[in-house]
Parts: sequence; C-alpha cells; structure tokens
Amino acid sequence: MTLDEGAVAARRYPLRISGHLDPQLNRGLWLGKWLLAIPHYVLLFFLWIGFVLCTVAAFFGILVTGRYPASLFTFNVGVMRWSWRVAFYSYGALGTDRYPPFTLASVPDYPADLVVDPPQSLSRGLVLVKWWLLAIPHYLIIAFFAGGGQASVWDMDTHSGGVIESWGLIGVLVLISAIALLIDGRYPRGLFDMAIGLNRWTLRVAAYSFLMTDEYPPFRLDMGAEPEPLASPDRVVAPER
Repeated sequence: MTLDEGAVAARRYPLRISGHLDPQLNRGLWLGKWLLAIPHYVLLFFLWIGFVLCTVAAFFGILVTGRYPASLFTFNVGVMRWSWRVAFYSYGALGTDRYPPFTLASVPDYPADLVVDPPQSLSRGLVLVKWWLLAIPHYLIIAFFAGGGQASVWDMDTHSGGVIESWGLIGVLVLISAIALLIDGRYPRGLFDMAIGLNRWTLRVAAYSFLMTDEYPPFRLDMGAEPEPLASPDRVVAPER
C-alpha cells in the first residue's frame, strides 16, 4: 500500500476522532483532574451500563434484520464521544484544561470529538464472531496500549499478598508528558501525537467489536490531532429503521 492509499484508508474508516492540544495548559491542574472529573465518571458508569444493554439489543437487531437500530446507534456513539472527551481532558491524553460538556452530542468548539458513520447494513454472520474471535489480534495489541490489568501475587517468604497494577503505554506516555508539563510548562508534541494515535487505534477496535461497523480496523498508528476529516459526506448514510 502506498502512502496515498494509506491516507485514503485512514480517511475512510467509519470511526474518527480528533484531539487538539491546548497550547496554554496549566502546569499543575493535571494533578487534580482525577477529582474534577468525578461527576463525569459517575455519569459514565451508568451510561456504559446503558451502552452494554443497547449493544446486546443491537446484536439481536443485526442478527434478525441486518441493521443496527438507529436510536441505539446514536446513543452508543454519544457514550463513546462523551468518554473520549473526558479521556482527552483527563488521563487519556491531558490535552486540554477545558472542562468536558455533559452531553452525548458533538460540541463543535470543544477540542476533542468522535464520530462514527452510521452503516447502511451489517453482516448477520459477522455479528456472531467479530467481537470475540476476529478482533483477538487487536485485543492483544491494545492490551499493551491501554494496560489496566491486575495480577494477584503471594509472597511465600513474608506470607503476604498484594495486587500489581499494569500501566499501559498510553498511561506511561501521558505520565511522562505530565511531568514535563509540570517542570517546564510544555507538553511534548511528539508524545501527544503518539498518545492520540494509540487512543485512535483503541477506539477503532472498540467501534468494530461493539458491532458499529463491519470494516476491520487497520493495523496502523495514525498519529496526530486529526489525520482524517471527521466529516465524510459521501459515506454518512443514516441506518434504515
């Protein structure tokens, strides 16, 4: 695949995110963002319960009709969009100090956004296997990106146990960037672009595994704030009801 072909493929993937780095980030605000974001975390906890229920309903809808119900699709994309804005504000990127809005809808002037092109139709057969079998290679990769795993350990000498937390690559990059921001007030652009690229890869896989598209996610790291346009008028077709 040539570079031009790769760029076209990136533009055409149904899920697209943007994340524009705030040039005037506060040096120390990131230390307290875990506290400031608590209202969002609480709401997102319940929204993701709804997301899972809607995905289960969509599974059967696709299996029977070959279509993702439009209202469920709109809600689920909204939950992913909300989650991405909170992640961009907090420890998924630390890319802005602007507090995320409490809405499922796109907010044009907010520095982070997520869109997913509604599919015209989806394969009844793929819905049975893509989320648990076909996506396994990507799951192995994004487990390294996102981390978040835990392991219980028991020390035979001290007869004590504990839990080891694993940090994903995204978390490590954001932590290094946060320390740099604290020291000299600048967010390293290269680390930011890589963190956004890793998030983009992860969210593409999420869209595929949550049944929103049949297009297999590319094994490609598209770095930067917005390497593909969020709007693709030639591809945006509302799902039939």
